[in-house]
Amino acid sequence: MKHIFKQGTDPNAPVLLLLHGTGGTERDLLPLADRISPASSVLSVRGNVLENGMPRYFRRLAEGVFDLEDLAFRTKELNDFLDNAAVEYGFDRGNMVAIGYSNGANIAGSLLFHYEGTLRGAILHHPMVPIRGLEIPGLSAVPCFIGAGSNDPICPPQETEELDRLLQAAGAPVTVHWEPYGHQLTSTEVAAAAAWYNETFNG
Repeated sequence: MKHIFKQGTDPNAPVLLLLHGTGGTERDLLPLADRISPASSVLSVRGNVLENGMPRYFRRLAEGVFDLEDLAFRTKELNDFLDNAAVEYGFDRGNMVAIGYSNGANIAGSLLFHYEGTLRGAILHHPMVPIRGLEIPGLSAVPCFIGAGSNDPICPPQETEELDRLLQAAGAPVTVHWEPYGHQLTSTEVAAAAAWYNETFNG
């Protein structure tokens, strides 16, 4: 998978896995990593699927309707890639925190739903419920931050609340931060995520 790996200054800090939104690239979220944990190593991955020329992490059948077969395949592909990248770059596979926006937040959520121990934590900006009816592995040691829009046209509040319930039912400590700015990722939402991260992983 096309990606950037940037070595951090603190080998014990979580490695940040950056996952962009639809039409983004592996460069989009690099400023977020600097805001949230500047000492961390960063692995930023570009989605392997193209939709009208725009990179994504998995196919969808329509807005908000995921191709679940492709989602499962691409989630495994990403999980395998992370296993291999940990060996290639020599970082601790068990010490990885995902930061995803929109489509990237959905594939991060899918990693949590499918694979136990794949992430140590997750910052999900405007995620949807990746898949329903799945038995989610235990997430009691996986704190999650959800940034959501109270008037998000792509991801309505009920979707956020359902994802919150599903993650908590699997044991995850979840913090939900609401903003009134639709689907966009604002600087105040990033600041809230950074404050949550510092309290959770540096507290």
